[in-house]
Amino acid sequence: MNTPPSPYQIKAFTHVAREGSFSLAAKVLGVTQSSVTQHVGKLETVMGTQLFIRRRGALELTRAGRELFAISDRLTTLEQLVNEKISDFSSLADGHIKLIANAPRPAMPIIAEYGKRYPQVQIDFTLYDWTSAMSLLNERQVDMAIITEPAESATVVTHELRRSRYMAYMRCDHRLANSDVVSLRDLQNETLVLPGDGSLTQRVVNAKIRKHGLTFSRILKTTTFPMVKEALLHNLGVGLLLENSLYPSQNLVAIPVLEMPETYRDCVVIPKDKNDLRLIKSFLGVCIELVVSEEDALDDARCQ
Repeated sequence: MNTPPSPYQIKAFTHVAREGSFSLAAKVLGVTQSSVTQHVGKLETVMGTQLFIRRRGALELTRAGRELFAISDRLTTLEQLVNEKISDFSSLADGHIKLIANAPRPAMPIIAEYGKRYPQVQIDFTLYDWTSAMSLLNERQVDMAIITEPAESATVVTHELRRSRYMAYMRCDHRLANSDVVSLRDLQNETLVLPGDGSLTQRVVNAKIRKHGLTFSRILKTTTFPMVKEALLHNLGVGLLLENSLYPSQNLVAIPVLEMPETYRDCVVIPKDKNDLRLIKSFLGVCIELVVSEEDALDDARCQ
């Protein structure tokens, strides 16, 4: 009869899969890296299959690893919930949140505010394109995500933060900078600056171009949102981005686009079983509070 895997082996495997690293998993668990490595190795022996593909500088789950992680991560989350129920909830002493987003804002202002309130909580934050972000969320590689128009799924909980529309971003000295509204036709002779493949923006803009039978001979695709902003500041073209998705700059203006009046939801998306974790709830609370405050400030500015 095969020896069943120990709880320590399952825990070691789950944290390695979560962190994507043996050393980071050891740090989170407060044990040595060799201990984590041994536990995972023994688990692979018990299961008779490899759980990770060890590539240079990165780990990748095998099919067996992905199937096991889908279960073991839920067990680890349940253990966290049990520990919270029997612990003193008077303060957040420490913690670790793995957060991703498909745009710098509203994620970064929220992280900054959360860090002021809970400086002892570590937040690992990375920007991904929309497609990659949804994939990581569905594979339980992250604790939560701030995503525009997330795909519907029965395994996640979605909290809408705000709605925004696409705007044409350009330098203040651009020939169209004083326009009240611009048409996509006005931009056909411009270089269009867009986020890279896999982004929601590229999908939306390409659909609009096809719908209106337009042709853009020059499209500059960038790898990240910061690169989009740099391209605009260097006058390399006009960007089509959701309003308030970039940190404000006195050198850039954002103008409504005639053919793009629709609004899109910015949402916090959380794996369903993680939704009640105290760390997650505390971060979500800051998200909602900060976005509401920003919206109130914008409303006050419009009224003046």
